[in-house]
This record gives sequence, C-alpha cells and structure tokens, in this order.
Amino acid sequence: MHVHGTEVRQKALALLRGGVANAEVARKFGIPPGTVSYWKHLDRAKRGECPGKHDPKCPRCDGRDLDTAAYSYLLGLYLGDGHISRYSEHRVPNLMITCDESWPGLMDACEQAMRAVFPSNAVCRVRKIGCRNVKVYSKHLHCLFPQHGPGKKHERTIALVPWQQAIVDEHPWEFIRGLIHSDGCRITNWTTRLVAGERKRYEYPRYFFSNKSDDIRRLFTDTLDKVGVEWTTLARGSDPFNISIARKASVALMAHVGPKH
Repeated sequence: MHVHGTEVRQKALALLRGGVANAEVARKFGIPPGTVSYWKHLDRAKRGECPGKHDPKCPRCDGRDLDTAAYSYLLGLYLGDGHISRYSEHRVPNLMITCDESWPGLMDACEQAMRAVFPSNAVCRVRKIGCRNVKVYSKHLHCLFPQHGPGKKHERTIALVPWQQAIVDEHPWEFIRGLIHSDGCRITNWTTRLVAGERKRYEYPRYFFSNKSDDIRRLFTDTLDKVGVEWTTLARGSDPFNISIARKASVALMAHVGPKH
C-alpha cells in the first residue's frame, strides 16, 4: 500500500481549503479520490467545520435553478453511455457515464456538466480498464432522468417528458453534442471521381451516430430535423442502427457539436 507523505497531504489540503475540487486535487497528486475526501473530512472535523445533514435541493422537487444547457448535454450523454444504479452500501443512487480514456476532453466536459447540473453533489471519476466512469450521487436522479427503468434502454420505451423536451428544444445542439459524444463520431470518408479523364481520390467528412434503441435514434433525428441537418439511415446487416450525416451543408452545421477529443 502506498503511503502519501505529510508534504503531499499538506499541499492537497491547502488546495482543498482554497476551494479546489476533490477530483482535481486527486488528479494533480495522483491520489485516489477516496483518500482526498477522507483527508478533507478529517481536516474539516479538526477545524470544527463538519457540515450537518447534506440535503441538496432538486430543480423538480424544490424549484432550484437548473443549468438547462448543461442538462441538455448531460441528457444526451446519459441516453448514449449512461445509467443509474444504486449499491447496497450507498445511501443514494449514482448516475454513471462511461468515457473511453481516448477522449480526456470528453471526460472533462462530462464532469463539468455534472457539476453544473448538480452543483451541491459529489462528482468523481472511477478508473476502469480502458475507460473512466464519471459519476454523480444524488437522491433526485430519478426526478431529472425519468427514462431510468429496469432492463436495457433498447428493450424498453424511451421518451422525453414535456419539461425535458422543452429544454432540448431550447438547447438542441447541446443535446446533439451529448449524443454524438457518447455514441457518435466524425470520420473521413473517401471515394474516387473522374477529373479530366483521370480518376482521383476525393475525401469528405461524415458523422455517424449508432444506437440500438429505435426511440433514442428517433430523438436524435427529430432534433437534427429541427436544426436543419439532413440525415440518412444505414443498416448494419439487417439492423438500421446507424444514422449518417454526409451532405456538405449538414456537415458544416455539425460544427456546432465541436470536437470529440
């Protein structure tokens, strides 16, 4: 077991007292997030700053403000690569978005969105083989993500409730961005053309979105329609799981999504 020295601990506590997030301190010093949380708890207890009952407010139950742009993005990530679960040893459920380690920028964006939507709740990253699970704990997750239910998403109905649809209508590109960042990609296709009697290679960008759920694909394409992006369905074998965006004008509009990195 690795023991962290007093100097590292004091530097970490200095950052924590200055308001730096636990996860950021953990990354800076290469310390497990649980260790950082423990140090912070002991430090606050020593100084008589231990908080009382932690009961963050909910936008749906208590009417607190909700960062709707961040929520629209997080909703897209949830529908693509997220799920809600509750472990027996934990008091509250957690929302977990699985992010491939190839996309560190995506992990940062996901964590930022979680902190914006749940500003008073614990957010952390859990390292797995080849990926990181970005997690937030809240007893109000089911209020904000009513799509949660037993079984896989593609085996049950997925539909937005009116207040969610209003947010997506207000922030369609954030929703599209979340879906692309979870289950989509931007690639470079190529073909050949005859130019002055000579066959030349021609490359062009293309976006793909792949999801087994008919409902989630429909939510994606309905939102594309609203922002004027043309799309087609491509079948993989007999399964139409892929949405393609290849027309030049539509690819140009997809610049709103930004890079997946």
